[in-house]
Amino acid sequence: MLQEYKKIMVAVDGSKEAELAFQKAVNVARRNDSELLLVHVIDTRAFQTISSLDGMMMEQASEMAKQTLADYQKAASEAGVNQVKTIIEYGSPKSVIAKELPESEKVDLIMLGATGLNAVERLFIGSVSEYVIRHAICDVLIVRTDLDNKVPEDEEEK
Repeated sequence: MLQEYKKIMVAVDGSKEAELAFQKAVNVARRNDSELLLVHVIDTRAFQTISSLDGMMMEQASEMAKQTLADYQKAASEAGVNQVKTIIEYGSPKSVIAKELPESEKVDLIMLGATGLNAVERLFIGSVSEYVIRHAICDVLIVRTDLDNKVPEDEEEK
């Protein structure tokens, strides 16, 4: 019996890594006739240090996230995914992606782009993908390659 995923969540943030994950998630959702959940998490910790500007900056971040998700939603629909839902969440991306949304939305596959952090950055701040792999309540697929399963040229040098 083949594994079928009914609700696939992909976290998008505008990065190249997230774009690769999105492209593959579209293909998986189309093949499985799944719902595709496009998620952007605004890390509220980034706004806690700037008290006077945090409201305006949070609003700008929300508007940018809405536009990014609308673009991804349009692309997924045009590629043949029948069910696409977008969600903007606020908080720690690690816990929202690994636990909160998979539980509340009944996600059975999370697709994420591989992080671009180097070893020193991972030591101090950790990566979202690493946390999600360890704590997710469902399957996780970390995307490192493009649709032809080739490592992007700029990533080969790292």
